[in-house]
Amino acid sequence: MIGHLQPLHWLHGAVVVLMVIGLYVVVARGNLIKKLVGLGVFQTSVYLLYIAPGKISGGSAPIIAEGISVYSNPLPHVLILTAIVVGVATLALGLALVVRIHEDYGTIEEDEILDRDGPA
Repeated sequence: MIGHLQPLHWLHGAVVVLMVIGLYVVVARGNLIKKLVGLGVFQTSVYLLYIAPGKISGGSAPIIAEGISVYSNPLPHVLILTAIVVGVATLALGLALVVRIHEDYGTIEEDEILDRDGPA
């Protein structure tokens, strides 16, 4: 089976690419809004990582019926729905903090904020 591309392999590759992009944006950018966007991209990659194995090819919703023997696991979907709600709340808090930082410092660039604070 060498050389056979299984259905989830390309998805795992996409997850890794999204994780790296999100982490790079969070670490390399000085703009606080861009950091929050990078965090959102990173969170999305984690959602994909957890939800992908929850779907089984040929599986149906876990409702017992005649003629259906393969079911998809609903637990990853439920957990990710909760994670999405937490992610939105985290993003809202982050944006509120960025607004407050902008009011105090007049900028949302990390290096300018650190320059204004001086040595710790």
